[in-house]
Amino acid sequence: MPNRESRGNPAFRMSRRKMMKGVAAVFGALALPAKDAPASVWESFFQKHFREMSKPELEKVLARLESEYGKTYGKAVKVRATPHIEGVSYGYGLDLSRCIGCRRCVYACVQENNQSRDPQIHYIRVLQLDKERGVDLEHAEHYYNPSKVPEKGHFYMPVQCHQCENPPCTKVCPVQATWKERDGIVVVDYNWCIGCRYCMAACPYGARHFNWKKPGLPAAEMNPDTHYLGNRPRPVGVVEKCTYCIQRVRNIPGRYTACVEVCPVGARKFGNLLDPESEIRYVIENKRVFILKEDLNTRPKFYYFYAT
Repeated sequence: MPNRESRGNPAFRMSRRKMMKGVAAVFGALALPAKDAPASVWESFFQKHFREMSKPELEKVLARLESEYGKTYGKAVKVRATPHIEGVSYGYGLDLSRCIGCRRCVYACVQENNQSRDPQIHYIRVLQLDKERGVDLEHAEHYYNPSKVPEKGHFYMPVQCHQCENPPCTKVCPVQATWKERDGIVVVDYNWCIGCRYCMAACPYGARHFNWKKPGLPAAEMNPDTHYLGNRPRPVGVVEKCTYCIQRVRNIPGRYTACVEVCPVGARKFGNLLDPESEIRYVIENKRVFILKEDLNTRPKFYYFYAT
């Protein structure tokens, strides 16, 4: 059996990938491309892991994807692979005393991150909770639809990926298609994901989503500013998740996530946990902060608080 050290070895990742491909060939779960498939399909199938590609190899992959997406969506698409910014570790705060449950964050996220419209995939779920019960997730209402929000006697709690410091989802992936980056963002290499959904089972926050069908993304609504590890179009049969709008936040100067920008009441806070002057640090050090499911030791970097 491989030990912990060998699991982190690139050669071991490659051997596991080949093994899974072999299993797929035998059982048909992930069938090989057809003999007459275009060269780009074969290139994609045998593509190296993101973290194993050389700079020229990565540039070739990005160019291929830009060409493919350009033909599919009829527009110029940019696929970047912008690396992390040194000295940055992202954190998120959500003010439960301000959130009004309008769901603007949900739909801004869908638009920015090229999520499927049909069938619908939402990275953010907004829960309606009874004020008398408090944070009682067992009795939370996912599909509330009052004539207007906030509804009397209730408060609202958005839930999404918590970008855990100790993410259980990355540990169970048999091909290491998902991992935590140095800036704390947990990412997925869609070209390596085999769709086993172990990560979905391991995530205690329900933050991962599987594409059972080809994602429905209208060309007119496709956001052409993409990142390889983030909001580029996803194929059927892979898992996807929130990446803190990696295509935005890794720019210099960086931008806020789409959900932070669109919030009409300023309930969402985002910033660098390593910067003592950042807004998120102020929240953690001066507000009544809590994290979900603290007992699981996932150490989320998504903090809930009450400003009032």
